[in-house]
Amino acid sequence: MTFNFANRKTHAWISICFAAPLVVVIISGILLQLKKQLPFVQPVEQSGIVHEPLVTPAGYLEAINAAKQDGVVTWKDVQRVDIRPSKGIAKVILKSDVEYQIDLGSGHILQREIRRSDFIESLHDGSFFAGDISKLGVFLPAAIGLLILWLTGIYMFWLPLVTKWKKQRRSKESL
Repeated sequence: MTFNFANRKTHAWISICFAAPLVVVIISGILLQLKKQLPFVQPVEQSGIVHEPLVTPAGYLEAINAAKQDGVVTWKDVQRVDIRPSKGIAKVILKSDVEYQIDLGSGHILQREIRRSDFIESLHDGSFFAGDISKLGVFLPAAIGLLILWLTGIYMFWLPLVTKWKKQRRSKESL
């Protein structure tokens, strides 16, 4: 079996074996690349009036609970708080993937939206499916397979060019 034949067979079988995880990684990667441009993925950042925090974190929960949209919210419901002084907002992201953007100066809610970027990120790294089992057992081998596909694809691209250059050089030398 020649190297070229083995290379093509390897390329074909790896592409078939890892097609499903790679398509998930590709599509989710595209969505993550565009998350600031697609409000469906991540809510557009609003701007507050004041760029220095005047409201305490306890005030964030007061504002969220005053809105009465997600029931009674406690710190146990909060996944993280992201304070953006340059924008004058605090983002309170709940475990339910709801994002509240709160004005740092007034404490008013500027926006309440669903944030899908964390879900898409879990799809992208494979942790959504079965945690570390799928992340390390399926998606890591798929990434390694993608690297092999890239290498074998580069080889298949360059081989005809090198062959052509060698033929041209031989024909020039024979003259």
